[in-house]
Amino acid sequence: MLERRVTVFVGHFGSGKTEIALNVALDCAARGEAVTLADLDVVKPYFRSRAARDLLAAGGVQLLAPGGENVFADLPIIVPQIRSGLRESGRRLVLDVGGDDIGARVLGSLSDVVPRPETDCLVVLNFRRPSTPDVAAAVAMIRDIETVGRLPVTGVVSNTHLLGETTPAIVEEGWRLAAETADRVGVPVVAVAAAAELVPELQGLPFECPLLVLRRIIRPPFEQTRAQRRIGPLFAVG
Repeated sequence: MLERRVTVFVGHFGSGKTEIALNVALDCAARGEAVTLADLDVVKPYFRSRAARDLLAAGGVQLLAPGGENVFADLPIIVPQIRSGLRESGRRLVLDVGGDDIGARVLGSLSDVVPRPETDCLVVLNFRRPSTPDVAAAVAMIRDIETVGRLPVTGVVSNTHLLGETTPAIVEEGWRLAAETADRVGVPVVAVAAAAELVPELQGLPFECPLLVLRRIIRPPFEQTRAQRRIGPLFAVG
């Protein structure tokens, strides 16, 4: 899935792209790679990669995101650093980008420095979310992202889930819808993502791509407990 130095993860709210970006960046760092994760999501005010700042630092991942009193700001104050990261050939760069018109516009603002031969733009699809209820909606979203983001989509990641209520049948249904979407767009399904606890039940299913095993990092408010450290008003980082 990560054949190129720069990987852009983009998707609508609830797709799970931030969780995937965090897992991928941490996995690469664990393998000894020099990794930078850039938080370019200006769509969701709280569920962002920057919520896992301490975890990323402990895992050896450099985070590019507003800090201090600007930690939740929608300001383009890190754009110069991201532009430098796009040019820095010695580090893997993972970009977490919002998927609606506003989010993709941030990507478009960087299109002049994106090294296209070194870049994959992967759309994360969750067909259990209102923004992508079917293949037609997913295809339309991808075309909008390409237009506004000024970057061709090179693949999709199937991540259909219902958090703790996800079943193997839901994952398989999502993969089939993602495969149909990818076929219409003319790109591959590069991975099927699933929580680690569900993986044993997925063995033997006919996925024609790798399985991306996810560790849950950002949790919704109803899963918070007193034992979890809270960052911001709406989420916890496990």
